[in-house]
Amino acid sequence: MVLTDCDILVVGGGINGCGIARDAAGRGYSVILAEKSDLAGGASSASTKLVDGGVRHLEQREIRLLREALTEREILWRMAPHIVRPLRFVLPHSGRRRPAWRMRLGLFVYDHVGTRKLLPPTRRINLRKDEAGWPLKPTFTRAFEYSDAWAEDSRLVVLNAVDAYNRGARILTRTAVTQIERRDGVFHVQLRDMRTGALSWKVARLVVNAAGPWVDRLRRAMNKGAAVARARLLQGSHIVVPKLFSHDRSYILRHTDNSLVFAVPFERDFTLIGATDRQLCSDPDHLSISTEEIGFLCEAATAYFRQPVLPSDVVWSYTGVRSLYGKNVSDTQKAPHDYVLEAEEGADGDVAIHVYGGKITTYRRLAEAVMRLVEKALDKRGPAWTADSRLPGGDLQIGGLDDLLARLRKSAPDVPVATLERLMMNYGTFALAILRDGSLGSMIGADLGENELRHLVEMEWAMTPEDVLWRRTKLGLRFSAVETRKLAGRIGEMTGNEAVLEQ
Repeated sequence: MVLTDCDILVVGGGINGCGIARDAAGRGYSVILAEKSDLAGGASSASTKLVDGGVRHLEQREIRLLREALTEREILWRMAPHIVRPLRFVLPHSGRRRPAWRMRLGLFVYDHVGTRKLLPPTRRINLRKDEAGWPLKPTFTRAFEYSDAWAEDSRLVVLNAVDAYNRGARILTRTAVTQIERRDGVFHVQLRDMRTGALSWKVARLVVNAAGPWVDRLRRAMNKGAAVARARLLQGSHIVVPKLFSHDRSYILRHTDNSLVFAVPFERDFTLIGATDRQLCSDPDHLSISTEEIGFLCEAATAYFRQPVLPSDVVWSYTGVRSLYGKNVSDTQKAPHDYVLEAEEGADGDVAIHVYGGKITTYRRLAEAVMRLVEKALDKRGPAWTADSRLPGGDLQIGGLDDLLARLRKSAPDVPVATLERLMMNYGTFALAILRDGSLGSMIGADLGENELRHLVEMEWAMTPEDVLWRRTKLGLRFSAVETRKLAGRIGEMTGNEAVLEQ
């Protein structure tokens, strides 16, 4: 019998990989997760940050996925009420592309297909009287308003990784899989520490390939280069501009018959606009938003809002790549968006599970589906458990944020309320520990203090300024270049990493 280092080795530290690692560790499996960069370093930090059923799934009649996603909204809200919150969406109606009766019928289905207990139902609004109409052009006089939810996607990933670690999983960031050998019924996996270059080998009974855009590349590696072409790569890009409206609702804008663009309140002072959706034909390792994509998103917003949105207004942009199943589908809007799992058995009985697709909203259900395949390949351990669980910092009731804010204000009366709210929405009850001495600690930049930074470095695998400013928080929108260099120095001192100090 071959000695193994773990039952399951998960490749990929996005929402799918971290969700699978958490579920598996909670059932009693030994787990190692390897991520070549940072947690949520790819598409899982580059979404529109919606926990939604998906209006597009309704239009494409993807009813199974729609029902699952609609049901998951309130489950995720209960799991993490600090980072998931309900959000109302305003869908202006002009009559040019969709008749009102069709929109009303579709949203009726949207309200009733899933299990909705807490989110309010759809309603019609008069844009001449409702404040949602004030930012829009006067040609838009009526709209429908429906419910979905919002989540800080990268924090959702990190909290799943933290909980997986707390349940016994080993989380290896900046660790690339460089070689996989299937031998004697197990997997021999070579890992490279991307910081030091050091190589090591791990032996696993089963591998879960949740590598996102690199899923086929990893699959080829474990099958000695055999041709594999399952993945369809779609690039989605977003822009952030100074806020276009002061209320807390979002807009869903139908720019053309086939494209939907969202305008979402973002980080108090900004509006997030996205996303594009186009086939990726280049290397997913080297991505950037194109001038054409920025122009498309500005044009979509300008078609609806009184205030024109220009490329010069963009204060930040980001892009990511999703890996969906179905290589030979040309129309990105009509192609299926459901996730697909393939269990592949080797000659000696070893099993690899390859993950295609998935979205923030359904990651927990995807993980449960993976575990059913794991149980067939290995022995069954504990039962499914995540539906009634809480993510770290989420040990409070829905509606409990006001009480938590009161506790934070009492424990740190000299910290500005806006900062306390940011800490609460990022860390939930863990914010109490960050403020345990009643202060933020020595200030580094914006409202980031030493205590918060130490938490991110010691508890959440933050190793670079980008990890802190763009994935653990969005303080990059407020940091100066001088403050970023100061942050790099403090991270370097905390981690002993001279490479960070030299940034």
